[in-house]
Amino acid sequence: MNVPLNNLGVVKRNIVRADRAAVEKLARFGAATIHEAMGRVGLFKPYLRPIYPAAQACGTAVTVLLQPGDNWMLHVAAEQIRPGDVVVAAVTAACTDGFFGELLATSFKARGARALVIDGGCRDVKALTAMGFPVWSRAISAKGTVKATLGSVNIPVVCAGALVHPGDAIVADDDGVVCVPRAMAATTLAAAAKREANEGDKRAKLASGVLGLDMYGMRQPLAAAGLRYVD
Repeated sequence: MNVPLNNLGVVKRNIVRADRAAVEKLARFGAATIHEAMGRVGLFKPYLRPIYPAAQACGTAVTVLLQPGDNWMLHVAAEQIRPGDVVVAAVTAACTDGFFGELLATSFKARGARALVIDGGCRDVKALTAMGFPVWSRAISAKGTVKATLGSVNIPVVCAGALVHPGDAIVADDDGVVCVPRAMAATTLAAAAKREANEGDKRAKLASGVLGLDMYGMRQPLAAAGLRYVD
């Protein structure tokens, strides 16, 4: 990840966050529904996985740019957390060291953070699970980090392939992590609600025994493609 030098050593305060009411309502929908509702964009790469099953989080992004093997800027970021935030941490080069563990989670939780999404490693999984503090990480690693090199807080970052600006909405669950640009929170909410209602109708039909072949009108194009039934 190439970062302009004037973007290193910067902490941006008083960021504009996505509309809180819209973000809270986005939490009703899963990452897959949000991703589809936005036109199949905003998804983080699938190697980011929750550290425990059934983890779910939705909030506004506080972004962090880390240097490999160095978690200094996570401590700096803690001061910028407001209740309802999700910390999104990118690393300037691929690194699976354990940047985050129980002590930082305790600090983040006290500030009101709902989760961490990090394109790096995490440790103290048992303690984090007991705390109920969800983390989506690239790896789990006991290897510790140092505090020596500056990164930045609340600048645009690319985390696991997704561009995230401070204040964007983040939705994360077992299916993955998706970023909703701050300006799109309300429109994405409406699109997600419409999609969910449509899926509800389809679910009811499938539960009644209707086949997807008929519900989606697949039989004619399948025949045109050359599908044959042989008894």
